[in-house]
Amino acid sequence: MKKSAHSIIFSSLLSLVFLLLSVQIHAYSQDKIGKIDALIKLSNDYGQFNGSVLVAEGGKVIYKKGFGLANREWNIPNEPDTKFRLGSITKQFTSMLILQLVEQGKIDLQGKLSDYLPYYRKDTGSQVTIHHLLTHCSGIPSYTSIPNFFEDISRDPYPVEEFVKKYCSGDFQFEPGSRYLYNNSGYFLLGAIIEEITGKTYEEVLNKNIFLPLGMENSGYDRYGPIIPNRASGYSNAFGGYTNAPYLDMSLPYAAGSLYSTVEDLYLWDHALYTEKLLSAKMKELMFTPHIANYGYGWGIRQKSLPDMKEKLTSISHGGGINGFNTLIERLVDKKHLIVLLNNTPGANLGQMSDAIIRILYGKPYDLPKKSIAKVMFETLMKKDMKSSIEQYETLKNDHPKDYNFLAQELNTLGYYLLTEKKKIDEAIEIFKLNIKAYPKYANGYDSLAEAYMISGKKKLAIKNYAKSLELDPNNTNAVEKLNELIKQ
Repeated sequence: MKKSAHSIIFSSLLSLVFLLLSVQIHAYSQDKIGKIDALIKLSNDYGQFNGSVLVAEGGKVIYKKGFGLANREWNIPNEPDTKFRLGSITKQFTSMLILQLVEQGKIDLQGKLSDYLPYYRKDTGSQVTIHHLLTHCSGIPSYTSIPNFFEDISRDPYPVEEFVKKYCSGDFQFEPGSRYLYNNSGYFLLGAIIEEITGKTYEEVLNKNIFLPLGMENSGYDRYGPIIPNRASGYSNAFGGYTNAPYLDMSLPYAAGSLYSTVEDLYLWDHALYTEKLLSAKMKELMFTPHIANYGYGWGIRQKSLPDMKEKLTSISHGGGINGFNTLIERLVDKKHLIVLLNNTPGANLGQMSDAIIRILYGKPYDLPKKSIAKVMFETLMKKDMKSSIEQYETLKNDHPKDYNFLAQELNTLGYYLLTEKKKIDEAIEIFKLNIKAYPKYANGYDSLAEAYMISGKKKLAIKNYAKSLELDPNNTNAVEKLNELIKQ
């Protein structure tokens, strides 16, 4: 049948409209990608991010790229397939293995720790449930909080059972289930339970139940010995420049933090979590149900607000930090957005970076990275003196408040570097004093100043500042412990 002229014109106009819309959508998408790229590049330029990034929108990857160097000695760049240590992102994989065993009827979430680990002490193990371990509510002390753990213990390998008995079996800090306190011992114990029930190593169960089914070929349990192609080296980027990160035996992070992966493999992991390939919908609902402090099973679950948006965004995320690395995976499950940031030179505020990317995805205003005021002050201190450094802080804060990062953590980090690395106690005290002057409600600032006073032998001032820190933050267990020690002296 012959088309009328009007019909042909209408069809042509309709096609033109669709074409223009397609061009506009593509241009808008390219604009978002450009903004993300500029954001990460600036972070890299300021020495605040050195790693790989992946961003998915609506389940589809729109951006992936490496920044900086995976190996500084050989000048090898980071790429999307570079393998990074994940740190505590490991915990979500451990929780997946536990829930798979729950689904198989081999574990009860309300079952007791001592029911599954026969060698664990009965007096405390009979009061702690699997649920408590998964949600950091067990009350068992975290082994990474042991004084001098990283200096004196972390370089030596330990068999799982020996490490559990020696470092994960302390007396309760609080009644199980009564409060939240982030705890690496809990997830180490969950790994031990997985081995006890399956008769296989944590690594074997992980590979069989998660990595192989999902095709995560670039993920695994990290150890020092094996040759792992494309593995990034970990670095420290303190005020004195880049150094190799301190050695850590990877048998110690174990089920709490010993995995490595890539941004591309974590995209496969994210995609699988929208399916029932690994776990039923019922079990996944348990995994992503927030408990005390909005923590689920291996994930933090929060509702995020953006400017001029009535509805909140459901964010399911977890960060990680381990010698030479810090990491973040954030899933915005309502729209299937994903942000993965893997960094092999810690120093970046990955949470801020992720928030900025989220705002870009939703077309909202966002902040660009800022220069570190602490690094500028350190350089002035080394070249001149403390007086000049403090004057510079005040001048830049007044004249260039938007160009530098003046958050309290900046000065706190500088103070600790002077205190612990440079052994400049008097200078550290001045930096901590400047910090609490600028942020009089910053509890950690008083805690840091108290520690510096304690090291310098000024007991009364140490007690005064620990007490002030505890007043501002009643949950500061470190202040309680230090006050008890000082008062007994």
